[in-house]
Amino acid sequence: MAYTHRIKNGIRIELTAEEISELENQDTIFENQKLDRALENLRQIRNSLLKETDWMANSDVNMSDDWKTYRQELRDLPSGLDTVEKVEAVEFPTKPSGE
Repeated sequence: MAYTHRIKNGIRIELTAEEISELENQDTIFENQKLDRALENLRQIRNSLLKETDWMANSDVNMSDDWKTYRQELRDLPSGLDTVEKVEAVEFPTKPSGE
């Protein structure tokens, strides 16, 4: 299969072997970083959920055991997730009712 790219006015030229190799390397790098991207996305969601409840950790607030457990489960989330499939299968803990 010939790889081509458009330069201008609809004219297409074939890529060189070096350009094809570079594209294939970029594809490989992108694929290899799939787990890192999935974990980063999970952490962003997790951090947002933790941030919503940070006020409960103030010294003048009595946090219930249910909330302590919820927050700990959020903090533990990335632990042991070593495949994209595991990351995608994560179910976030359910927020306790009440505050």
